[in-house]
Amino acid sequence: MLLRITVLGIVQGVGFRPFIYRIAVKNGLSGYVRNRGDSCVEIVVEGDENNIRSFLRDIVEKKPPLARIYEIITTPINEGGGYSGFRIVESTEKADLVGSVIPPDVATCDECLAEMRDPFNPRYNYFFITCVNCGPRFTIIERTPYDRENTTMREFPMCDFCRSEYIDQANRRFHAQTIACPRCGPKVYLTTSRGDVIDCNDPIREAGKLISEGYIVAVKGYGGFHIAASTLLDKPLERLRRAKHRRQKPFAIMARSLEAVKTFAEVNRWEAEALTSYTRPIVLLNKSENYYLSELISPGLHNVGVMLPYTGLHYMLFDLVRDPAFVMTSANPPNQPIIKDENEAFAKLGDLVDYFLLHNRRIANRCDDSVIRFHDDKKVFIRRSRGYVPEPIRLMFKAKKGVLGLGGEKNNTACLVSGDKAFPSQHIGDVENIETLEFLRSAFEKLMHLTNSRVDVVACDLHPKFATTLLAKRLSEERGWLMVRVQHHYAHAAALMAEYGLNEIVAICCDGYGYGEDGGAWGGEIIFGSLSPLEFKRLGHLEEQPLIGGDVATRYPLRIAASILYKRVDIEDWLIENSRHLPHGVTEANLILTQLRKGEIKIKTTSCGRILDAASAILGICYERTYEGEPAMKLESAAICGVDVLKTKPIINGRVLKTEEIIVSLFETKDKFSRRDLAYSVHVYLARGLAQLAVELAEENGVKNIGLTGGVAHNQIIVGEICRIIEQSGLRFFTHEALPPGDGGLSFGQAVIASFKGS
Repeated sequence: MLLRITVLGIVQGVGFRPFIYRIAVKNGLSGYVRNRGDSCVEIVVEGDENNIRSFLRDIVEKKPPLARIYEIITTPINEGGGYSGFRIVESTEKADLVGSVIPPDVATCDECLAEMRDPFNPRYNYFFITCVNCGPRFTIIERTPYDRENTTMREFPMCDFCRSEYIDQANRRFHAQTIACPRCGPKVYLTTSRGDVIDCNDPIREAGKLISEGYIVAVKGYGGFHIAASTLLDKPLERLRRAKHRRQKPFAIMARSLEAVKTFAEVNRWEAEALTSYTRPIVLLNKSENYYLSELISPGLHNVGVMLPYTGLHYMLFDLVRDPAFVMTSANPPNQPIIKDENEAFAKLGDLVDYFLLHNRRIANRCDDSVIRFHDDKKVFIRRSRGYVPEPIRLMFKAKKGVLGLGGEKNNTACLVSGDKAFPSQHIGDVENIETLEFLRSAFEKLMHLTNSRVDVVACDLHPKFATTLLAKRLSEERGWLMVRVQHHYAHAAALMAEYGLNEIVAICCDGYGYGEDGGAWGGEIIFGSLSPLEFKRLGHLEEQPLIGGDVATRYPLRIAASILYKRVDIEDWLIENSRHLPHGVTEANLILTQLRKGEIKIKTTSCGRILDAASAILGICYERTYEGEPAMKLESAAICGVDVLKTKPIINGRVLKTEEIIVSLFETKDKFSRRDLAYSVHVYLARGLAQLAVELAEENGVKNIGLTGGVAHNQIIVGEICRIIEQSGLRFFTHEALPPGDGGLSFGQAVIASFKGS
């Protein structure tokens, strides 16, 4: 019997060809296996029919741990054959199928780490040690098929020792494309801030000592540069904050081990599993009672973002120091992509850092660290990037056309829908300049290439002035793609539906801002969504509140608080007293009061984020937003372990949840109860009111599914309370686990809606 087998999925770069070779030999088959240009694997086998059946079972049941099989296509061959033995043959650029893709980057495995620590192993102390089961994949690939010559490893010809392992079928580096050793692989070196190479025998461990001593070091990793600093000393962090114009935004840290993490943070079993997984994300952990790291790492927050080492270089940084962790934050100028090239790093970081720890392997695709947190045992993405991208989200429907979603303006990603798979890009960032826009373009172009997908439809936000909207229009004109504009919160709802394969939902969509169908500033919405037939509509929302000063109010939440309170409370003395928290002090406070008296506030918003911001300002927790979500995040931190002292019953007028009452109550009792309990009371009011309104509207529309999406779905208190009420009502509750609920998942929702609209 002669059979051609094509395997679709994540089957290149995961040791799949060596695996196929071994099970073919075990089953007594002859033929060949090879990679294809469409990221599939092609197999031709010849042998007894029963042996081939056993071989096909082995493919599914014994596949390599990193492999993902989406489909196996078998085609009988009537001519040819006569193969002698089984071989891995040269790859072909043949590309007929779509939807397969190469794997994400994978943390260094335990076997490689053991070899790196073994003085008798040829790869002892080699920072770039990898095998078929670990190492970079997405960040080194330039084109398919996944062979060494198509990656940035092609610049490092294998030595005889590496070649001998590469061709040894019993070795775990058999056909490992990243194979390297100190003789033939990438080299590491330490330089001054000006780029002068420092002569030292052990650049990595020397860099670790420098970081421990208080110096700032830029470290080149898999997908870009990190800036590393001490977690125990304030001075380097003060320098870092001044230089990066990052007064309050938290820094991620890398701990030397899980045991070290437990000395300063609380870690449950789900968090521990995530920290030690091969994806190695940053995990938001609650600070423990004996937290002893610098308060400058995550000021005003109850949690800290922690990851464990994921390359040999990272482990070696800690070898000669006793520090439990280092700050390891992405190296990028404000609102620009993570830096990946040395020349750019010297130009943009030379005045910030004291030293550079570099290696001479080029980075093909920049990729930030992923960030997650847990709500009990449920994983919630804040950023889905390294370790997960470009692995797809499987869909319950099959799109008839290729669709590209471009996302919104903040925390941007792109998303490509091809057939029954959606491929979200790595984290792009805030699309506010040409560098980030070019990164967005290069990211989706690479996704199209790696998956062998074409695009017929481009989807974007409804906002007419977003850079992504303008880009979509340009792509539509240049390439003839149909352009579909999708309302922001409809996209959030669609993303949640597609993640769980739901046809309809009543979705609570809460965030900071989304351009509404009426041109208004939406952000606290109850949305009905249906995919077949395609229908999205706004059923209810939070009470509209004045946004005095427009975008300025989103930065200085005292303005929002004053606008809400003015209707019911004499705030003049309070606002003047707190005017030091406004950029122009008393002058600005008086101007705000004048505008309020005249009623000259044209912009209004239903944003849930703005209500949380106002509460944060009233309680004296945060008066200025220096990074996205800051006032609300600090309000949540202040509310941890609080109790509902206000016990304010949600007021629903028609299909509108009133928010004025809770803000007034908060103001009037701010000196009577603890800040913690008042902060908690605000969360509970919003959660209960939104849940009650959603249940009423779901029952009215005969819908059994209620979901929570948007940036507010990161909030542990609000998610927990809404979930409790929805499930008590007998309805099913959903929130995101596979994608960020915030704007990082927006492109996915856009692409889903456009898939139905464009078909």
